[in-house]
Amino acid sequence: MKERGGTAVVSTDTGTDTETREAEEAEDAGAPAEEDLPDPSGPARRWPRIAAAFLVLALLATGVALFAEGRALRDTPATSNRALTDSEATTRVAGDVSNALGKVFSYSPQATAVTKESAKQLLAGKALQQYAALFGQVEKQAADQKLTLTTHVVRAGVTRLTDDSAHLLVFLDQVYERQGKPATTAAAQLSVTARLRDGHWTVVEIASR
Repeated sequence: MKERGGTAVVSTDTGTDTETREAEEAEDAGAPAEEDLPDPSGPARRWPRIAAAFLVLALLATGVALFAEGRALRDTPATSNRALTDSEATTRVAGDVSNALGKVFSYSPQATAVTKESAKQLLAGKALQQYAALFGQVEKQAADQKLTLTTHVVRAGVTRLTDDSAHLLVFLDQVYERQGKPATTAAAQLSVTARLRDGHWTVVEIASR
């Protein structure tokens, strides 16, 4: 209230100012503080990190799957058979086995002892036991009938080869000669198992086919 020329005048500015302040206070009270406002760039910054994490997991899962598949392929029977991949080792085992069979299945009436001794060095296991059981009869027959047997390996195919074992299919030509009679030729086919011992392949099983 102001006095102007002795007359009391009521000013309305105070009410207007009061209403304005109240309105501003209400707006201030209802409006969140600037630091309380959500940062619109927050999700945008987090999304690349989330996407990158998913990508890493996907790559890891793919790598594990490819490793397992590659391991399975390496462990298949075909790829573990060195007869299909190692020509030098295949040639060596075929040569050792062919040499052994040529010696133990060749004899003459005067040299059966030599054949028997060769068998002890070139055969082992079941093959040596079978050979020893049969050779006693062969030795007597060779002496009585003056029989000579010469064996040539025509072909030796390695069907399976690992670091220390081999399976072979062997084709033989055998020539029988009796004193005073024409020679007779016969073919034979054997399944042979060999083991690597002291750097040499030794025949451990023989079966006729």
